[in-house]
Amino acid sequence: MTRRKNTDKLIVGLAQIAPVWLDRSQTLTKILDEIDKAAEANCQLVAFGEALLPGYPFWIERTNGAKFNSPVQKEIHAYYMDQAVQIEAGHLDSVCAATKEKKLSVVLGCIERPTDRGGHSLYASLVYINGNGIIQSVHRKLMPTYEERLTWSPGDGHGLRVHKLGAFTVGGLNCWENWMPLPRAALYGLGEDLHIAVWPGGAHNTYDITRFIAKESRSYVLSVSGLMRKSDFPVDTPHLSDIIKDGDEMIADGGSCIAGPDGKWVIEPVVGEEKLIVATLDHKRVREERQNFDPVGHYSRPDVTQLMVNRERQSTVIFSD
Repeated sequence: MTRRKNTDKLIVGLAQIAPVWLDRSQTLTKILDEIDKAAEANCQLVAFGEALLPGYPFWIERTNGAKFNSPVQKEIHAYYMDQAVQIEAGHLDSVCAATKEKKLSVVLGCIERPTDRGGHSLYASLVYINGNGIIQSVHRKLMPTYEERLTWSPGDGHGLRVHKLGAFTVGGLNCWENWMPLPRAALYGLGEDLHIAVWPGGAHNTYDITRFIAKESRSYVLSVSGLMRKSDFPVDTPHLSDIIKDGDEMIADGGSCIAGPDGKWVIEPVVGEEKLIVATLDHKRVREERQNFDPVGHYSRPDVTQLMVNRERQSTVIFSD
């Protein structure tokens, strides 16, 4: 396998797949299969959708998730927590080993149950693992969206970071965080020119904002979505009949796509199928489009407006031993 080094070109893969819902082990198997496929396609980076491991909380809006003290909600939430990712427990070790073996980087959306917040609350986290198999950052979604707040907790700014990959500087945000101007500006200020927006699935999410962010930032934008069909729920899912009784077979239809730094499509949204989408990006296009607009460089006025970002990892307890 050959890879280009020290050039403007970067081969990327968007893994639009469904989880084996709320089954961490089987979903990890699917993720590892996609990493293998990406390596065979000479990808230097492969990205996965929001909350893919072990799955998005689709039950909430389907089972009266806001009902207080509901035994149904408690049972499903406990099951979700059991299948969530504890990085400290080694749940991502197999992914790290695969990235090291294949020499590619991975951006993975997962539900994290971190011990530094006590181990009993859940966060929608975006994990960046480099080609040496090392976790470089874990960004916890700053503000869960609407019904997500019934199961996910608000994150912090610790993971607002970027990573060099060839000629590119890579950053990312979770789902509707991508609508938040200030977190976007924080990543722009770090030199981001390849933005990865992860979603649970839905072309209604990705169609407008992907091109908008690309044009605003003069960067490539990868929108990476999951997929979810009724057939992706295992038969032993708690309260399965209530979760799937209404609605269409296709619950989340994908919509993964890529926009270039001029805001035009590189790949239009792909809907309704599991697929590894592969594209070659050229950093020269970033430099060309920054000629007339650079949001944190020549087209900025830091003497007038500045953004202050707190990147401390938040905790309720600080120990001094």
